[in-house]
Amino acid sequence: MKLTATREDILTPLQSVIGVVERRQTMPVLANVLLAARDGRLSITGTDLEVELVAASQASVQQPGDITIPGRKLLDIFRSLPEKTSVALSTEGERVSLRAGRSRFTLSSLPAAEFPLVDEINAQQTLTVAQGEFRRLIDKTHFSMAQQDVRYYLNGLLLETDGKVLRAVATDGHRLALCETELGGKAKTNQQVIVPRKGVLELQRILGAEGNIELAVGTNHVRAQIGDIRFTSKLIDGRFPEYGRVIPASPGRTVEAERESLKLALQRTAILSNEKYRGIRLTARPGLLIIQAHNPEQEEAEDQVEVNYQGEEVEIGFNVNYLLDALGAIEGDKVEIGLTDSNSSCLIQGPGTAHTKYVVMPMRL
Repeated sequence: MKLTATREDILTPLQSVIGVVERRQTMPVLANVLLAARDGRLSITGTDLEVELVAASQASVQQPGDITIPGRKLLDIFRSLPEKTSVALSTEGERVSLRAGRSRFTLSSLPAAEFPLVDEINAQQTLTVAQGEFRRLIDKTHFSMAQQDVRYYLNGLLLETDGKVLRAVATDGHRLALCETELGGKAKTNQQVIVPRKGVLELQRILGAEGNIELAVGTNHVRAQIGDIRFTSKLIDGRFPEYGRVIPASPGRTVEAERESLKLALQRTAILSNEKYRGIRLTARPGLLIIQAHNPEQEEAEDQVEVNYQGEEVEIGFNVNYLLDALGAIEGDKVEIGLTDSNSSCLIQGPGTAHTKYVVMPMRL
């Protein structure tokens, strides 16, 4: 392999794929990135066997070929070079030589044949989604995914489509986030897939706001083409809970509040909540919401927020972090909290926005 390119032509795709490349791996080749050069294009691939990222750019290819190079070292070298520097890259036996101005680097390499690639994903259907909309789905739900839960199917994000709507759902068993967007085009088959946490966070990192993305959904993989970046992730093999059953259909009591003032009051009260359990008590009275917290050091906090509420008094405990996450994801100045009783989950959403819902289970305080 022999090629020349500018620093930016290699640094940009390298930065796009490096998120899945770790220095210490069970397989040495996974600490490397795969460089494939041919027909005036250079593609760089990184993988951790769960998520694969491929990014391409232009290059002047004198001799086509494939090689793998330590990813983090390559990134550090290119970051340290001056802008717009011309770089010559060539293979010399089992070594890779890099020349840039007066700088010269020789890196070890491993054969491209050892690098694991996902070739065909057997796509059952392909969806075209506006990139901004798809990013919104992830931004509004990803924080409710579980982390290292033994119920492995909760450690990811459910993507569900009936052809008309694309829905993202995440739950850790204590709270749930749901966001959906309408799909243009003909109705396709119903399909549910669970994208693992690592894949969701990488998608969130590389998604922009302009243009569309092609989302190909297979039986074991999901693939998205985002500009010059191709994202492929394994799917979690498991059955996602029937989330519809935990969303309160029509809560009997609705508290409407100014979103920002409620958020600030919760943040203030949370300072003196139990550091481990983060519990706070909400008491809804006509026109008023009282927020209380206490901790094992016998410290207490109380705050009051004026709200639009006319029902009976109801007292209920919640994890304050879950409420704050939901409030942070809701757009608009107002928020509605639907309450049933002191033992039931609450439903949080913006007034008149049925496409985004947050459910938080109560806590015993």
